Amino acid sequence: MAFDLETAANPDTLRRVAIDPVSRVEGHGKVTLLLDEHNRVQQARLHIVEFRGFEKFIEGRPYWEVPVMVQRLCGICPVSHHLAASKAFDRVVGAIPITASAEKIRRLMHYGQVMQSNALHFFHLSSPDLLFGFDSEVNRRNIIGVAEQHPDIARKGVLLRKFGQEVIRATAGKRVHGTGSVPGGVNKHVSAADHALLKADIGQMRDFAQDAVAIAKQLHAQNPALYDHFGAFRSSMMSLVAPDGALELYDGDLRVRDASGAIINDHVPDQDYLDLIEEEVRPWTYMKFPYLRRLGPDTGWYRVGPLARVQNCDHIPTPLAERERREFVDWGRGEPVHATLAYHWARMIEVLHTIEVIAQLLDDPDILHGERMAGDPARAQRHAQGEREGIGVIEAPRGTLIHHYRVGDDDLVSMCNLIVSTTHNNQAMNEAVRSVARQYFDGRAITEGLLNHIEVAIRAYDPCLSCATHALGRMPLDVVLIGADGAPRDHVLRSHAGDWSRPSSGAPVVPAVR
Repeated sequence: MAFDLETAANPDTLRRVAIDPVSRVEGHGKVTLLLDEHNRVQQARLHIVEFRGFEKFIEGRPYWEVPVMVQRLCGICPVSHHLAASKAFDRVVGAIPITASAEKIRRLMHYGQVMQSNALHFFHLSSPDLLFGFDSEVNRRNIIGVAEQHPDIARKGVLLRKFGQEVIRATAGKRVHGTGSVPGGVNKHVSAADHALLKADIGQMRDFAQDAVAIAKQLHAQNPALYDHFGAFRSSMMSLVAPDGALELYDGDLRVRDASGAIINDHVPDQDYLDLIEEEVRPWTYMKFPYLRRLGPDTGWYRVGPLARVQNCDHIPTPLAERERREFVDWGRGEPVHATLAYHWARMIEVLHTIEVIAQLLDDPDILHGERMAGDPARAQRHAQGEREGIGVIEAPRGTLIHHYRVGDDDLVSMCNLIVSTTHNNQAMNEAVRSVARQYFDGRAITEGLLNHIEVAIRAYDPCLSCATHALGRMPLDVVLIGADGAPRDHVLRSHAGDWSRPSSGAPVVPAVR
């Protein structure tokens, strides 16, 4: 089979198949396939079709509003944006380092977020495919079907997520879109009542997480041919690591391994992310394509998230999760695990790790009392002169999240750049779509089950499409004028570069300026 999946020749002669929208993911995206007369795939693309523009309307807002505003990017991972922005503005106000109590409360908030989001994805969004099969009856391929056929698994998933949400409420004030983290620290301690509530359930949650890892391992062991090869491809991997190379979700330096597992960038300070990565824009999607500067856009793309993190680190600093990490790494037989479906196994190892860390933090008295804000009036005054800059990097549930701001001497944000986890994974998700197209679609009749194979590959990345819809340049537009009789009268396209054309004639258009 030979086809060019990036640019198809003579697209007007090909049949178009669309998956619109991709289901059981956050946000709105679609997949398009171009097939020839023999049902051979000539092009496969993942399109992000919503545009939100947070990077622009954050500009002009007072910096202290931003950690709350940016949470509205998402209702599933708001804490990640809340904390990444807070970390960036810690630098703007000169509060580096923040107090021990503030860091521990933020870390507790963050690990609760990673736990609940990873549990939500595995049990609610992906388990219907994994438990029933990709071609199973569509009416039961959902969380209701899981609850009916596997009630114990569904119950554990619900309770794991509930516990993570309670951790967030105890630290941020609300389960969704809280206000607990502020530039320079936090605005509340964990109350004695919330502390007791969380302590009472932590042992059961640890047991549930171990069961979840066992489920993921069992799925791989039962069908290694599927789990090792479905949507598989080789890629570099990037994540934060601690100074000793340990898995680190809240703070650390950037590390990149190539497809063979060799470290090619290590301990790059998060403030120097622009020395490591660059972004490009393509005209058929609102999501940017980051890549490693040293390798360029063609070969410099990479993956982030659980699959990268558990293999990028040297060890996990909690005993139960580290034992599971070693077993996961051994599955690769000396090579990195590149299987797309292995994201689920790695994700459950992280859930176990987050619960172990939460248990440690619940035993730390600093979350109950201690200084909440970094206080140094002289340092704050020095930082109040001229334009200030702050970068906050955190490991969100889906991968590395970067917030970058500049603030003028009027305390208003003058620049905002966000590179979210799903954006880092953009090229990888497209590669997964193409891999599945090669493996399952070429020359076959299209069925709902086959289309779900592509959705399964995308869902493995747990994409947050609302977070990722940012573009450089002008917004592309596709405008169709429909007459009163319902017939199309005109069709005009504007590319991301600002060029206008009429697809029917191919002639350029010069729009009127009023």
